[in-house]
This record gives sequence, structure tokens and C-alpha cells, in this order.
Amino acid sequence: MKNNVHKDHIADESRVYISIDLKSFYASVECVERGLDPMTTDLVVADPTRTDKTICLAVSPSLKAQGVSGRARVFEIPKHLKYIMAPPRMQLYMDYAARIYKVYLDYVSPEDIHVYSIDEVFIDATAYLKGYGFTPKEMAEFLMKEVLERVGVRATAGIGTNMYLAKIALDITAKHSPNFIGDLNQESYINTLWDYKPITDFWRIGPGTARKLAKIGIYTMREIAYADEDLMYKMFGVDAELLIDHAWGVEPTTIADIKGYKNKSRSISRGQVLMRDYSYDEGELIIKEMTEQMCLEMTKIGMVTANISMSIGYSNALKLPMVRGSVSFTIPLNASTIIIPAVADLYRKIVNEEYPVRRVYINFNDIKDVRANKQINIFEVEYEEARKEGKTTGRVRSEGLQNPVTEIHIRIKRDEALQTTVNYLRDKYGKNAVFKGMDLEEAATTLERNKQIGGHKE
Repeated sequence: MKNNVHKDHIADESRVYISIDLKSFYASVECVERGLDPMTTDLVVADPTRTDKTICLAVSPSLKAQGVSGRARVFEIPKHLKYIMAPPRMQLYMDYAARIYKVYLDYVSPEDIHVYSIDEVFIDATAYLKGYGFTPKEMAEFLMKEVLERVGVRATAGIGTNMYLAKIALDITAKHSPNFIGDLNQESYINTLWDYKPITDFWRIGPGTARKLAKIGIYTMREIAYADEDLMYKMFGVDAELLIDHAWGVEPTTIADIKGYKNKSRSISRGQVLMRDYSYDEGELIIKEMTEQMCLEMTKIGMVTANISMSIGYSNALKLPMVRGSVSFTIPLNASTIIIPAVADLYRKIVNEEYPVRRVYINFNDIKDVRANKQINIFEVEYEEARKEGKTTGRVRSEGLQNPVTEIHIRIKRDEALQTTVNYLRDKYGKNAVFKGMDLEEAATTLERNKQIGGHKE
């Protein structure tokens, strides 16, 4: 088959990658903590304080074997099944993930490990096979055994000649293997998976992409490989290149490429799906709380922004599209006393006060290092000059200064000092050591969310 592959689609097979995934990680951790075997214990990780519509964060392999979906809602679990419901403990899972990462570090350099998620890593094993005297499968088995014996969590693994094939071997092939290890090169991928369905089982092909492909009669990777490339680029733009490469089992990106990548444009985003429908005024409170926390985070990482965008989703019952808007500032900043009123004003402009709010998203766009920002540096010089002349209190006067210091510049500096102090106290005494009066209002969520990790209890 490989001899029939066009030279533009021949995969580089000089490297060996191993993708390791921890089986039903959260559920496995909860079983290990209870001294139970996750392969034989029926357990789900879900918050019992929420309704039975809540989605299970994890389902043990034993329950999966009985047909329970890994992302089932609690009410979807058959009533005849008896199971343990374990409340999420996110800090515990992070601690376990750190322990498992240390296992990998005993045998592989961090430069050759890419942490894909809390429960999955890619390892470039190329340089280690000869030194350890392992075949790729033997190295995967060894690492899986080490994790099981030292931490108690079972793993699955995919082996491939590039990161894409390793991921597909993990996601599709390993689950059908008695040793939970899948192994693919370009030839075996083409021979065994080109006609595999559903196409959504392949990495990076979601339901939306699958629907677009179905409109032109494409349901398999073979059909993508032989599709009209002009049509593919017309439909998917630059993403067509990725689809076509993956259809042929080609992936040029290496772990070294990922480690060396620096994104020119950065942003921070936060979102909440509220536990109930919020009134217009309650929604504005959430916006203010979230913006306050993001300003503190920006100060902590030394970043500023000149543009903030917002998306608001109404009650699910209304079936209305989200509303969006943005606000810009003349100078980059992270000062909450300036940003919060501007964001609240944007909320009042774009949100219909007659509709209840359910989803809230805020983005601080194109953030920049405050130390590298020339405008901010100029303001700091001006501020210091004004401070020496006693002009940083009351209404600021600019007489005698070459570049006038305005009131906004003073507020930026004062906010920076205050927010730095708040961050210091929170780091030392806990996230809820310092908070605002609005955080005590009935509809507020900050104090409760500060006790959580990723939206779930620690």
C-alpha cells in the first residue's frame, strides 16, 4: 500500500511516539483511594449536591463495560445498577497526575514529554529505545506497569511513527487490544482504519466537521484522502491541510516543535454556566465578579489589555443566540476600578433586561507584558515625577511636567499596588482571605468558586 502513496503524503517514520492515557482517571483515583479495583468496581464521579441531570465527570471501566457512557448524566445510568457516587476532588486528581508525571520523569526527559491533558501525555521515545533495550511496545508496557505499581492507576497506550498515529492507536486501536496497547505506522493505518466508522472517532474530527463532510458524501478517511482538494480547501480553509494530512496518516509536528512554539497573540478567558437562570441585575453582578478576578490574575502575571470582549447566553428555555460585544481602552491596563465599570456598561448595552441569563464568558484579548509596554513605562516615569512633586493626591495637576500625568494614570498605579497586595494575601492565607462586599450577595458565586478547581470542589 505504501508504494501507492503519493510522495507528498509519505509519512516520516524515523521517530517513535507513545501516547499514554489513564483509564477513567478520576474514577480510578477514587477507587484507589478506597482500596478498590476500578476494573471491577461500579463507581461514578459526580456531585451528589446537584440534580440528576448533572454530567458524570468519570465512570469506572466496570460501569463502561455494562454500557454506561463515560459522560452520562446521572439519570441516564440504569436504575438496576448499584454504584458508588464519589464527589469530585479536583486537587486530589491533580496530585495524582503530578505523581504519575514524576514516574515518567524517572525514565524520560521533560523535553521529550508533552502533557496533553491531566490524564494523557505524548512521549517521544525515539532516543530511549536503544538505551533501555526496549521495543516500542515493551517501553509502553514498562511505563504502564510502573504507573500501576507505583500509583495504582491503569493506563492504555498508543504507539505511532508520529503524534497523530500514536493518538489514533490510543483512541481506536488500543481499546480492542488485550494488552490495551495500539500500534500504528502509515501502512497499517491505511490498511486497517481507512474505512473505519464513525469518522468522529478520529482525533480532531468533531460532529460539526463530520456534518460538513457528509454533505459532500464523505464518511471515511479514505474518502478524505481522495477528495477534491480544491473543494476541501473551499469548505475548510487552512484546516483542509490538516484533514488531508491526517487522512494519509501524516503529522509533521513534533514535541520539539510544540515546546518551541510561542504564540504572538495571547488572551485569557473565563466562563460560567450558571446553576439557574439569573435575572438581568444578577447577571451584571456575575460580570463584575468575574472581571474583578481576571484583573487580579492579570496583575499577578504582569499583563495588561486594551480590549475586552463578552458573550452572554440567555436561558436555555428561550433558545436565543448569544449576544456579544467588546470594549476598548486607549491604553493597555489591568486596573479593576477602570475596567469593571466599562465592562458593566458593555453588559447593559448588549443584554436585554427582560431575558434571564444562564451563560457568561469574558475574554481579555491580546494581553501584553506590562514591562514591555512602552506606554505603561512612560506612565510609570510620569507617576514617579508627579509623586516627588506631591501631585499624586486629589485632582492631579500637570503643571511643570513635559508629559501631563492624568488622573487615569494615577488610578492605574494605585490599582496595581492594591491588586498586588490582594494577591499576596490570597496566596498566603487562601483565595477567600480578601474579597469585596458584592461577593456576599445572594447571587454571587466568587466565594464558592474560589473553593473549586475547574468548577468542581477541591
